[in-house]
Amino acid sequence: MIPRSPRTLVDGLRGTAVLIRLAAPPVDNAANEALVAFLSDTLQLPRRNITIVSGERSRDKRVRLVGMNPGAALTRLLG
Repeated sequence: MIPRSPRTLVDGLRGTAVLIRLAAPPVDNAANEALVAFLSDTLQLPRRNITIVSGERSRDKRVRLVGMNPGAALTRLLG
């Protein structure tokens, strides 16, 4: 995740991780909330099904998705 980008978008893969650029700043949890909102909209999942498992204060995050397998998520994100 890269905060303070000009716009929010998926910018491909970095190793095995999906690189997401967010327009939100990393202040007062705004970037984490923007990430969950972006994933919810993009993956068509309710926000309650998306949890940041680790890395809340880091650019590298692990996210748990309930109701979607990793392959389907990658297909929609990289689509």
